[in-house]
Formats: sequence, structure tokens, C-alpha cells
Amino acid sequence: MAELSGSVVTPIVALDVADRGAAEALVGRLGVHCDFYKVGLELYAAEGPSVVRWLRGEGKRVFVDLKLHDIPNTVRGAARSVARLGASLLTVHAVGGEAMVRAAVEGATEGDPQCGILAVTVLTSLDAATVGATWGRGPVEVTAEVVRLAGLAAAGGAVGVVCSGHELSALHSAHADRLGYLVPGIRLAGGATHDQQRVMTPGPAAQAGARWLVLGRAVTGAADPVAALAAVRDDVALALTSQLG
Repeated sequence: MAELSGSVVTPIVALDVADRGAAEALVGRLGVHCDFYKVGLELYAAEGPSVVRWLRGEGKRVFVDLKLHDIPNTVRGAARSVARLGASLLTVHAVGGEAMVRAAVEGATEGDPQCGILAVTVLTSLDAATVGATWGRGPVEVTAEVVRLAGLAAAGGAVGVVCSGHELSALHSAHADRLGYLVPGIRLAGGATHDQQRVMTPGPAAQAGARWLVLGRAVTGAADPVAALAAVRDDVALALTSQLG
């Protein structure tokens, strides 16, 4: 069964680096403090499937963030291949449509039923004006668009969607616990937003219902990545404890 949403908030550290050497250095530095990593386009393009196999050999879970978007048959084959590497999660673009998402789910299941498909809704680097200009519709209401795309993902059988923390409340209202929510653009309080537009700190994202938090430069760019990751976990724990209280 593919990885599903749940009550535990899981941090995923992004290996947004140029090559395996840099990835090995970061994974070595974090050691036992992190067991889940994201492999995105830059690293996958440089090193290919071998980097996923290496991480799995190190006992790490892997989120392969390729954001596939193609005809359903092609996406199905790609998802099958990635799942066979032992990936826990793989992304496709929700704008590829319900049939494409379903094909990805079917392909992943054929490769390894433990691999879950996540559908990307609206990139956190985009704001309403940019989305409208890109899609030729004038300024759009981003949250409504995210909810609409999440509906396609759910219909296609995805285990979850990628969204900003700002859309979580609306997504829970529309889809309840039908989907798990992966939130990129996580920043510690006072941290730079870099090229992200819709960012959030870890605690509020956890309170709003995030299942997975992707941690990029907030951890990997820190002087002490282990301490930064611990600060993220502390923020999440404090937020969830206060929510229960």
C-alpha cells in the first residue's frame, strides 16, 4: 500500500544539489537525524536512478520530485520505473489531468505498491497574477485553483497533493482526510523566502494539517543543518501540543 496521510508530520530534506558528492556530504552531515530525502530535477538529471538506489542502500526513504507531465502512457511507464527504484513518493503535475494522474498511480503500483503518487497543484513560486498570466485567464484565486486541481488528483487516485501551507484549510474543507498534503516552501521564523512566494513556518503548517514538510535552504543552507532540522521538529511539536491543549 502506498504511503498515505496520517497524524504524524514527516520532515523531508531536499537534496537540491548539483551532484552525488554534494548529496553524500549533506546526508553524511545529517546522519541519523534525517531518514527521508527529496531528489529533485537537478540531482536526478546529474546522477540518474543511481542516486535513488544509493539513498535506499543507506536506509533512507526517498521522495522523487520529477513533476511528470506527459501523455498518460508515458507517465505510467516513468512512474513504474521510479517505483521500482524503491521511491516512497513521486510527483506528477495535476494539470496533466485525471487520466494522467491515474496512469501514474497504476504505473507506480506495478513498479512497487509502496510508492505513492503526489500531484502538484500550484507551484509555491507562483502568485495569483503569474498563474493568471501563464494560463491566460487573468488574475486567478489561487486557493480555489489548488482545491480544483486537488479534486482531479483525488479522482485519479493520488495519495496526496503538493500545495503551500496557505491552502491547507480550504483543502481540508473540500477533501477532508481523503488526501495527504506535502508542503514545500517551509522557512524558519525570520528566514529568507528566496524564490518562493507562498511560504510558511513549520508549526503553522503542521497545525493546518500538513503530512509532509519539505525542507530546503532553511536546513541545507544553515550553518548547522542538524540544529536547523531540530528547530523544525521542535516548532512542529510545540504547535501540535498547543493545538491539543
